Amino acid sequence: MLQAAIFVIFPFCMAFAAVSDMLSMTIANRVSAFLILSFAILAPLTGMEWAQYGMHFATFAALLATTFALFALGGMGGGDAKLIAATGLWFGFSPALAEYLIYSSLAGGALTMAILVFRKSGISVIAGNNLFLRHFADSSVGVPYGIALGLGGLMAFSGSPLVAWALASLTH
Repeated sequence: MLQAAIFVIFPFCMAFAAVSDMLSMTIANRVSAFLILSFAILAPLTGMEWAQYGMHFATFAALLATTFALFALGGMGGGDAKLIAATGLWFGFSPALAEYLIYSSLAGGALTMAILVFRKSGISVIAGNNLFLRHFADSSVGVPYGIALGLGGLMAFSGSPLVAWALASLTH
């Protein structure tokens, strides 16, 4: 049961954040809150040492401070800032965190380039009324970066400490 929660909650939240940002240009606070609350409950049940548990929350705090500074400077959206921090909580200071940040950056760069090309194409005029493409076509809005954060999170998730615990517990 605990393993199932680990395998379902994080990927669902990443996918939900990506789709939500694509459709509405917002990432609901409840997604980040659910990631934080579920980690806070699940991690101790895995037998995670309290020092490591604390380091995961230190990762969260460091990412939240950094991303909110970027938000204050206009470099990112508030939902993106909260999602990065909540996602980082699940990774802690681990190689998976670096993977997450790299994958998200690469996906975000590719997404941004694709949207810029799309906005200059004739297709964007036709797609402007499409529910799924309207924000991609609208040059007055930014880039729905939650898509890149969701993809990055899903790509790096297999290296997270909770997944490592869940896989090890299933093999015993």
